[in-house]
Amino acid sequence: MIKVLIVDDSAIVRKILTEQLSSYPDIKVIDTAVDPYVARDKIINLKPDVVTLDIEMPRMDGLTFLAKLMKFYPIPVVIVSSLTPKNSEAAIKALELGAIDVIHKPGSTFSVSSDPRILVRAIRNAASADIKKYNREEIASANKGEVVLRAINATHKILAIGASTGGTVAIESLLKELPADAPGTVIVQHMPEYFTTSFAERLNSLSRMEVREAKDNDIVAPGVALIAPGNYHMLLEESGSKYFVKIKKGPQVHYQRPSVDVLFHSVAMNAGRNAIGVILTGMGADGAKGLFAMR
Repeated sequence: MIKVLIVDDSAIVRKILTEQLSSYPDIKVIDTAVDPYVARDKIINLKPDVVTLDIEMPRMDGLTFLAKLMKFYPIPVVIVSSLTPKNSEAAIKALELGAIDVIHKPGSTFSVSSDPRILVRAIRNAASADIKKYNREEIASANKGEVVLRAINATHKILAIGASTGGTVAIESLLKELPADAPGTVIVQHMPEYFTTSFAERLNSLSRMEVREAKDNDIVAPGVALIAPGNYHMLLEESGSKYFVKIKKGPQVHYQRPSVDVLFHSVAMNAGRNAIGVILTGMGADGAKGLFAMR
């Protein structure tokens, strides 16, 4: 049984989340909290397995509380918040601080018609996560002084990367080590819509490569890393001597859109032995079959 504590300043959200999650036999909402101060005491006393946390709350915002939790009382946290261009950077920061996942709370209030299965999957994944492995300092220390990948000096080499839970920190760590003339790079990170623009902008400010959110028909060129946009699949295609990406909707694969498998299968088909596939941190099966196809 997964014990969940819900932290949100909205009574409506707390009620709806409690009702939705309580319908699943392996999940038990042990309590709710109106703000981080109340949540702090309940976490210590009740010892939940997973905490759902809003970002915008009175007295203390969710990011500040999350940073304190990860430092003094590491526990799996799933962010449940309104995801808009305005606060997507805050949600990216939450992932960097150690949140396991971020779930969309549509509009200003959580809709009764929203599919609770997305949140349930996130909670189940969070409950099985080893929270220590998302420690940014440990990742930075492990990579200190090491060259993760060396440049492959050929215009038609492709580097394809897939990541899920914890991947924001891992991708940042990897791209910071790549030279400015690294192979054309295509990346799928499991993220909701709105997130990937901010994520790409942040990576671009930290990397020697040019990093940007992919657009339909973008050329895959050396020194450029393309991030699949949230809620869209990204595929690699070939035309003559050039590679480019197609951005499409399509059904979810392994409950994901973008899907690593969709990208990797297209890379296997169109780039063959000219491509290198990389799977980074995450949960679930997305990317396994695609990487096998590349191999």
